[in-house]
Amino acid sequence: MARPLIKEDRAKVFVLWTPREKKLFRSFRTPMDIQRYLNRLSYNAAPTSFAPRRVITEAMAHCFEGALFAAAALRWMGHRPLIVDLVAENDDDHVIAIFRRHGRWGAIAKSNTTVLRFREPVYRTLRELALSYFDMYFNTRGEKTLRSFSRPVDLSRFDSRGWMESKEDVDYISDYLYQIPHQQILSPAMRRTLEKADPALQRAGFMGANTSGLYKPGKKRPYEKK
Repeated sequence: MARPLIKEDRAKVFVLWTPREKKLFRSFRTPMDIQRYLNRLSYNAAPTSFAPRRVITEAMAHCFEGALFAAAALRWMGHRPLIVDLVAENDDDHVIAIFRRHGRWGAIAKSNTTVLRFREPVYRTLRELALSYFDMYFNTRGEKTLRSFSRPVDLSRFDSRGWMESKEDVDYISDYLYQIPHQQILSPAMRRTLEKADPALQRAGFMGANTSGLYKPGKKRPYEKK
């Protein structure tokens, strides 16, 4: 169950949004409604960092921008605006918005693949939730690439910087994600013996993908951080 919004949260959630934006947020009855909205958006292959307001106006998002939007929408529904950073090797990192229901964790995500999106709230721990992405997290060569995950980040820490309504990019949030500790998933021995994803799963995963937004293994993009 979502926790009740405290008075300060309610003011931030209700006052900042325009009537059109409020109408959109009121249409979300469940976390899956938020996921369906993200699924309808075009995948943004550009190196931007849109705040939730710009996601609405531009009608596009990549995973980081989608996670921020989902966190803002979950906040409207009474959840804390939490995100988790999933770090990959030889692949794009992934950011998910997380929520709790019935004492279990679930997630919402925008992705250029079909298999790294919604997770039902059935996971007892955040490690379980992160591991639910492992076998589905592969690059265009079929290599399984997920390596670590962060602790939850409560985006209310950035309220004073206007992370929900800013017209400017919110790069400071992605910068913060690079600075915080991440928990490793694999031992060196595990990494050496990983199998590639099944070809049928690879085809299903990349079905409908924006090819210009797919990571090219072994080739670092100019705007990627080390």
